Amino acid sequence: MNADKKKEQAGMHILFADDEKNLQELMRTELPRMGYRVTVCPDGLTAVAALEKQSFDCLLVDLDMPGMNGIEVIEKARSLRPEIEAVIMTGNPSQETAIAALRYGVFDYLTKPSRLADIAGLMGRVKERRNSKRQLAALQQRLRLAQGDAKLVGTGKPMEVVKKLIAKVAPTESSVLVRGETGCGKELVARAIHDSSLRADEPLVPVNCGALPENLIESELFGHCKGAFTGADSARTGLFEVADGGTIFLDEIGELPLAMQAKLLRVLETGDIRRLGDTETTNVNVRLVCATHRDLEQMVEEGTFREDLMFRINTFEINVPPLRQRPEDIATLAKHLLRRHRSDGSDEDLFTDEAMELLTNYSWPGNVRELANVIEHATILCDSLPIDADDMPQSFGRRKLRKELLESGPMTLRELEVIAINRALQRNEGNKPAAAEELGVSLKTLYNKINAAEEKKMAG
Repeated sequence: MNADKKKEQAGMHILFADDEKNLQELMRTELPRMGYRVTVCPDGLTAVAALEKQSFDCLLVDLDMPGMNGIEVIEKARSLRPEIEAVIMTGNPSQETAIAALRYGVFDYLTKPSRLADIAGLMGRVKERRNSKRQLAALQQRLRLAQGDAKLVGTGKPMEVVKKLIAKVAPTESSVLVRGETGCGKELVARAIHDSSLRADEPLVPVNCGALPENLIESELFGHCKGAFTGADSARTGLFEVADGGTIFLDEIGELPLAMQAKLLRVLETGDIRRLGDTETTNVNVRLVCATHRDLEQMVEEGTFREDLMFRINTFEINVPPLRQRPEDIATLAKHLLRRHRSDGSDEDLFTDEAMELLTNYSWPGNVRELANVIEHATILCDSLPIDADDMPQSFGRRKLRKELLESGPMTLRELEVIAINRALQRNEGNKPAAAEELGVSLKTLYNKINAAEEKKMAG
């Protein structure tokens, strides 16, 4: 395939409709030279028929055509292909034309006669607009995947307690401290509080205090003026200002340095913030939700966390249980997490019994975050549902084995080797070369150990 053909196939697809034959031939020739694909129609009815059969990126249509004018074509296009960009061509632009164009979301219009440079420039702007829309949609999808579903999943008693506490505190303006182990879903609780509050239509701004560089924390939270420090080439709005009217979620608040704790306490007590380098203060109205996996009381005793700040943030406390304390929710959570990645398969047949047994019998030290990682790995490896035990990460199998060994009591090194070999053979369906590779030994070594185990078994 030559370069010109590749360029034509890769370009934006334009539907051109005009009753002037000379203009039809011009567009049929020149638009592909500009890098676009084009379908040329002699009238509005033919253009609508083309829209019914396939999608187009841009509709370039003459306003004045017999039978069905350009506005009528655009109106029909909006019902058939809402995402299409529309451009009008007309020899008689008027106020009525502009009003009709606005009503149907027309991107722009060209006056006849049009120069090729004007057409090329306008099509370039249409292409940029469509690319921006695609990029925005991709970013929104990435954000949705990163945030996950805000729904709190779980019907067991521990999660029912959490949900009742959220329902009680959400409609108030009280500060909330969410406690729990890493990965147990503290941010989901914060989002649920915000979504059920009177501030639900305002922003929720999450801040991971542990991820902020110490020398930039104040700038990130409260903003700075241009020239406030080396590298401050422009003014910046702080996250407290961004959250004005809504909720700010300070995750891992126990990681804040003492100096920053004092400044945060002042802001929480007065509502006044001051950007770095500014002499004036700005008042903000934010609701505070914090989270930590640290023992703040112990930190107060050690002098690493301010007692007055702890009292200020801990008006209402919610403890999120670790996943090991809610085993009845593991199956529901696993299916919920799987549906974030896969839509095929019936809800009743997403995991084999063996896979579900592995999931429900594991202690999950990494909590829901670890479960989410295991499920994502399995969905990538699994060609079709249901997910089987073989689709789980190998490291997950080794973690489960370590747990079983810890619970089984003392063993000799040879006994441990036999267990590891048997498990590797099971995971690889008896394939010894694959098992040897997984175990990190040569095939000869594996055979020697298997034979030694068999000899000991027969001698015993």
